[in-house]
Amino acid sequence: MFLASWLIIHSTVITIDGLNDNVEKADCILILGNQINKDGTLSDRLKSRVDKGLEVYLMKFAPKIIVSGGLGKEGYYEAREMKKYLLSKGLNSNDIIVDDKALTTYQTMCNYIPTAKRHHFNSVIIVSQFYHISRSTSILHALGVSSISTAHAEYFEWRDLYSVIREFFAYYWWKVSK
Repeated sequence: MFLASWLIIHSTVITIDGLNDNVEKADCILILGNQINKDGTLSDRLKSRVDKGLEVYLMKFAPKIIVSGGLGKEGYYEAREMKKYLLSKGLNSNDIIVDDKALTTYQTMCNYIPTAKRHHFNSVIIVSQFYHISRSTSILHALGVSSISTAHAEYFEWRDLYSVIREFFAYYWWKVSK
């Protein structure tokens, strides 16, 4: 009973947190990767993340976009395909930084640190699905990043119910394994 209550409370908190964007001016936008389709196009979920990052960029909240995601089982590097998509939307290649080594949320956040130092970034806007926001910001805070704002992708599917529950376990797994 306790675990079920805890799961419900935690899931409610991360849902509310993830759905309440707090976009502020920042040095960069960090878009987290997700599945690429077998034909090399972005999955609807990933496209929604990239579209949200693009929207935030076009609103001039940040001058640079970092796309993150390694080699997926489909045979494509998520970040490289995200960059191709952004280029097709007219973005300048110089405004896109590619992290194609990260395979997990934690790796993405760890890879952000040297990238931020190299580019003198002191603030970031994280873009992902709503359920992914709390853990992502928590990891960055633990890595010493204090100026973080967020925007969630406006894409919902039934799978999100599973993802919210999975995020409960991922959040605490990260906490105990760090």
